[in-house]
Amino acid sequence: MPNQSELSRRDFLERGGIAALSSVTFLTRPERVFGANDRVRVAVAGIRGQGFEHIRGFSGEPDVEVAAVCDVDESVMGKRLADMGKLRLPKPKTYIDYRQMLEDKSIDVISIATPNHWHALMGIWACQAGKDAYVEKPCSHNLWEGRQLVRAAKKYNRVVMHGTQGRSAGGYLAGIQQLRAGLIGEVYMARGLCFKWRDTIGKTPAESVPAGVHYDLWTGPAPLKPFTKNRFHYNWHWIWDTGNGDIGNQGVHEVDMARWGLGVGLPNKVSAIGGHFMFDDDQETPNTLTASFEFNLPDGKRKMLVFEVRHWISNTEAEIGMPGFGAGAQAIPGAAGEVMRAQPKAMCGNLYYGSKGYMAMAGYDSYKTWLGENQEPGPSLTKGHDRWTNFIAAVRTRGQVEVNAPIEEGHISSALVHLANASYRLGRTLHFDPETEQVIGDEEANRLLRGTYRDPYVVPENV
Repeated sequence: MPNQSELSRRDFLERGGIAALSSVTFLTRPERVFGANDRVRVAVAGIRGQGFEHIRGFSGEPDVEVAAVCDVDESVMGKRLADMGKLRLPKPKTYIDYRQMLEDKSIDVISIATPNHWHALMGIWACQAGKDAYVEKPCSHNLWEGRQLVRAAKKYNRVVMHGTQGRSAGGYLAGIQQLRAGLIGEVYMARGLCFKWRDTIGKTPAESVPAGVHYDLWTGPAPLKPFTKNRFHYNWHWIWDTGNGDIGNQGVHEVDMARWGLGVGLPNKVSAIGGHFMFDDDQETPNTLTASFEFNLPDGKRKMLVFEVRHWISNTEAEIGMPGFGAGAQAIPGAAGEVMRAQPKAMCGNLYYGSKGYMAMAGYDSYKTWLGENQEPGPSLTKGHDRWTNFIAAVRTRGQVEVNAPIEEGHISSALVHLANASYRLGRTLHFDPETEQVIGDEEANRLLRGTYRDPYVVPENV
């Protein structure tokens, strides 16, 4: 049995199913031990949107270099290299094919910010290549592959962090501590809110693949369908082959925080209803959704989590989204110096209900409380996050510093997303076994939660 750090290219292909390329001579390198001043070399995959935030975030950390970038759209690559030049960052190596970037033995960390359908497979391949990984949310496109990513991280002893940065926010951490300390009493219910003003995406016809776009690589594990603009940049979120709707986009942050505040894992029952209202366009995922999750606790008690997506005009709740608490709304000067509060176009956050009061969290950094029958204002705090610092510290210490958002927790929260979408798509309540991670007595649901893959971009059965 070869040492995990000495896997040959043949072993890697057999275990991971990576497409054989005639030029690939893959070999992992021995475990690297970092000295106090050794530079951590990061490669970022997917750099159009959130990936550029990764570049800026990692570049701001001491002794960390973004040494390589990968994107399948050459026009995006050119723009981001120019942007890095403006920031006076070192020019990185560039790759079109992620598999070739994995062969670079000088790379320590892979940061993954591609469309959702690539997250788990890229994360598994990174682990098999002996590299630590930061994986954007949701860490999976279906429930089964999320568990496979967790298994790979454990098997190859990799540091893998999930992109739910609220777990690294000082305000959120303090709020969780207050919940655990009983500030609002026994917490029996949490709500995750994702109210974002999202206009119609319209309809776009099939067309030729734009010059410089490597569409087969972009499609990867998904079915290869004719190119349309609505299947590509950003709007892939609203197509089932590649995205998970807004519950898997912004919503997974709120699902994760709601679940963390409740202190629960996987649910026993899930029911979701909703629809695609108002617009006649190419969007396949719901733009309005309400999902309910029930958790049976070992002590016989139950807890409940509710998640809501709204895509258009909405009210505010518990000040979430208003100026100074969350994002989206702004203060507007009125007559004679009067300040008017505008209704937000984005209201995302969490509410926790207890026997002594309730708490709201928003903005990835703040919590507020209201206590007693009169709902008097209680403790509150705003404090930002340090996800990049936390992750790099864990990489340097080989896990002696624990990541705030471990991949196991990311998988569980992403699983709630997938269960809600499955319930919505099938039109029925799902009864779930948290131990086996299977829907009880519903093979159609289990098939939907298992996903399918286009060869050779296949998540392996045995990681």
